Amino acid sequence: MSCEAGILTCRDGTTIAYRHSRGNGPGIVFIHGLRSDMNGGKAQALEAYCQETGRAFLCFDLSGHGQSSGRFEEGSIGAWRKDVVTVLDSLTEGPQILVGSSLGGWLMLLAALDRPDRVVGLMGLAAAPDFTEDLMAQAFDQEQRRALQRDGKVVIEDCYGGPPYAITRHLLEEGRDHLLLRGPIAINCPLVLIQGQKDGDVPWQTALRIAELVRSEQVRVVLVKSAGHRLSEPETLALITDSLRGLIAVLALDQKTDDR
Repeated sequence: MSCEAGILTCRDGTTIAYRHSRGNGPGIVFIHGLRSDMNGGKAQALEAYCQETGRAFLCFDLSGHGQSSGRFEEGSIGAWRKDVVTVLDSLTEGPQILVGSSLGGWLMLLAALDRPDRVVGLMGLAAAPDFTEDLMAQAFDQEQRRALQRDGKVVIEDCYGGPPYAITRHLLEEGRDHLLLRGPIAINCPLVLIQGQKDGDVPWQTALRIAELVRSEQVRVVLVKSAGHRLSEPETLALITDSLRGLIAVLALDQKTDDR
């Protein structure tokens, strides 16, 4: 099964880089995290699994990330939400399972709300809905808050060894239009949440909160006591693909039940 690399040009001129393998459905769509891209270890593990099992797979770079157009500082939750929906509409057919990492976990929930007829399953990997409000904004000290008001942005160190980067006031303020953890979430499809309990970025209790708020009764939370935020250790990648296999089996069983 061949993998196609391409560039999707959106109506507003934005370009989104992607890789796509055709195969059986439901397809798998991977959504990366903040300041990551489609070439990370989790995307590669999922792509390899889909190649081995003959399943359709798509990964892509959000705008301002990787090979896609735009500047990171110009990004927002709403813009990235639009990226995901545009990719779903333009590059996939039929039912899809969304796998979202960190920021991607927030975006997958938003996309499931936007396209409930297309999204049949979800897998969150250290999913971080509302992180701009509940994690970033709350963590800034007084000096950083003054910089946000004065300069419209604050430069922070990358704890993973990359160059410093800017978080903008626009990202934080616009993010409030997309908050999910303030009430029930009208998502009915099966959902798996994998979360490390040594995650220094996203509290593991966030996974429990998502599970509590979604409408679906088919929710599985997997806590990995030894894992951090990246969830990229070989044993954790194996857990992710095994959990995806289980989610696909649940969907197949549901389909058989509906067909009776």
